[in-house]
Amino acid sequence: QVQLVESGGGLVQAGGSLRLSCVVSGINIFNSNVMGWYRPAPGKQRELVATITSGGNTNYADSVKGRFTISRDNAKNTMYLQMNSLEPEDTAVYYCNLKRGPALTYSYWGQGTQVTVSS
Repeated sequence: QVQLVESGGGLVQAGGSLRLSCVVSGINIFNSNVMGWYRPAPGKQRELVATITSGGNTNYADSVKGRFTISRDNAKNTMYLQMNSLEPEDTAVYYCNLKRGPALTYSYWGQGTQVTVSS
C-alpha cells in the first residue's frame, strides 16, 4: 500500500521560510514517476506548486518561481519543498502527490500539511 506523509508546515511571518517533507512508503521512488506539491486555489480543486521527475527535471508555478525549491532524496524515499520569502498568499494546505505507471495513470496523495503566513 502506497502512503505519502507530509510534515513541516506551520505558522511563519511574511518573509520567513519553511521546509516541507513528504515521506513515501510502499514503493521505491527511484523508479520512473513524477512527484509534486499542490495547494487549493480559487476555482480549482488543487493547483500545481512544483513538480520533479525521477530524472530530476523540475517545474514551478509562476507565483513561486525564485522562492520555492523542490527536491527529492531517493535514498530516503522523501521529497522536499523549500519555501523562502513566504507571502500571506502562500497560506494553504500543501499536498504531496506521486504519479507513476503507464501514462502516469496511478496517482497518490498525502493528507496535507497546513502552511500559514502572517502579514
